[in-house]
Amino acid sequence: MLLVVYTRDVDLTFIGVIVPLLLVSYLTYKTTIGRVEDANRHVDQLNRLYLSTIETLAMAIDAKDQVTHGHIRRVQMYAVQLAQEVGVRDEKLIKAIEAAALLHDMGKLAVPEYILNKPGKLTESEFERMKLHASVGADILSAIEFSYPVVPIVRHHHENWDGNGYPDGLKGTEIPIGARILSVVDCFDALTSDRPYRPRLSDAEALEILEARRGTTYDPLIVDTFTRVHTEFPPVELSEPGPPRRALKEIATARATIAQQVAGPVLEEIAASADEMLTLYELARSLAGQVSVNDAGDVIANHLRRLIPSSICAFYLYDERTAEIEAKHVVGEGANIIREMRIAIGQRLSGWVAAHRQTISNSDPTLDLGEAARFRSLGLKSCISTALVADDEHLVGVLTLYSNEANAFNDDHRRVIEVVARQIAHTFRRAVEFDESPRRDQLTGLPSEKQLESFVQSSLDESNSAEFALLLIDIDDLKGINVAYGRGAGDDVIRHVVQQTRHGLRMADILFRSSSDELVAYLNATDRETAHLVAVRIRDRISREPLLLRPGSTLVVHATVTAVHAPHDGRSLDELLAAARRRVRTATADSEGASVH
Repeated sequence: MLLVVYTRDVDLTFIGVIVPLLLVSYLTYKTTIGRVEDANRHVDQLNRLYLSTIETLAMAIDAKDQVTHGHIRRVQMYAVQLAQEVGVRDEKLIKAIEAAALLHDMGKLAVPEYILNKPGKLTESEFERMKLHASVGADILSAIEFSYPVVPIVRHHHENWDGNGYPDGLKGTEIPIGARILSVVDCFDALTSDRPYRPRLSDAEALEILEARRGTTYDPLIVDTFTRVHTEFPPVELSEPGPPRRALKEIATARATIAQQVAGPVLEEIAASADEMLTLYELARSLAGQVSVNDAGDVIANHLRRLIPSSICAFYLYDERTAEIEAKHVVGEGANIIREMRIAIGQRLSGWVAAHRQTISNSDPTLDLGEAARFRSLGLKSCISTALVADDEHLVGVLTLYSNEANAFNDDHRRVIEVVARQIAHTFRRAVEFDESPRRDQLTGLPSEKQLESFVQSSLDESNSAEFALLLIDIDDLKGINVAYGRGAGDDVIRHVVQQTRHGLRMADILFRSSSDELVAYLNATDRETAHLVAVRIRDRISREPLLLRPGSTLVVHATVTAVHAPHDGRSLDELLAAARRRVRTATADSEGASVH
């Protein structure tokens, strides 16, 4: 009755105000709910895209290691169920274990396939290469901002309970529990799978091995729990192995529509960049201790600038005597303006990076180079700089990339440069040692045949299917030139041929002095046709550019350039050079020799 009386007394004006307010509130509520639902759908779509990417990466790894097809799927299932059995209840940690199980072998992308699929026992050096997959995988994955701790599990899944594992020698509970779980199930599945070097073991035999390693390699609690419950795990159904390309295509087309719309060309670019990044990582490793600062800088800059577009790539090396960094090697237009520039530690941009060991991105190049950065020939507007620090935390130098565009460097570029910086630091540290050693040819500054032999043998040992070419540049009638014009003229001819050969080579190729009248160029990952084209270009350039002996007198130099291909033409430097020299003798009849004008 009170309510009825009250509503009768309500003013119509009040109703005219309150009803629109209620209507607006209702519509606002509906709009907010709609936005929340849209956001939830978007999050769900992104999660599906994220999982799609994870699975695609995992399939790429599984497909590369043909002898362990299905390994990661089985390990994933075992790891998640074992985690629950040992009492892991944190949902984020469960998801981390699930993702890490898929990606724990990510670093195998940097291991040559001949090692992964080798039918015999690995050599010590091959095993050392295989061991890198844990840290390399963690380095690669560290560029991804996971919302749960995936990277530590991947990095430490080969640590031992007693501290004798790798890569960091963690011990006992220092090892993340996810890594301890993963190591047990990873070992069990490996033992019960066929491998190139042995047939699969029975479950009982595999459990005996786990028991024998209990308390030394593996966490006793994890081993005991796995032994007790492993028979309760349901079997993992796997599709038949197929060509990697087809498998990846099937995965890509099976994902949600949003993944197809958003990720199509982007994933292709990511795949291409990842391949280039791994190539750079492998090149940096293979060059360590083999070549000079200049040669290493040329090769690394060539690949790095494909990953991170830039105008100039500068390698500053640390001089402990003066507490400065010096631009020892610079690649790009206007490099001569920067080359040999010295910056005190803590000063300017690159000096600050050296002192604080932090990456700086999209800063003004004038902070580093002064007004020289504004020269018309440079026109630099942004730069990215990161410290080169070796594994023992020794400062090697600073890598700085400069660009003609403002804000040229994004977060992906920053992640890439930070991931590869440590390996580049190791390479340049060894390159400095190489330059300071007495193993270089005094006349030309080129590495000698001894270094060539070491380099070639290392390349042949890297893979049974290593593909590279050697060019033999044989200077025609150098002895006659020495007799006719003196040894000084002969030295000038050699330096002239070196200069012209370098102009004819590609940036990633490496030149060696083989003997008094021979140079050898190493062409990595080069087929016969390409090697032949480079050889013709060098031969023509040498004869086209006359050498000035004295005023009014020039010498036209000729050289016979032949190409051999490994491993087809030989499996050692001696065999390859013997094949090249046979071709030189065959071609000598057509040589024009040197002439004086």
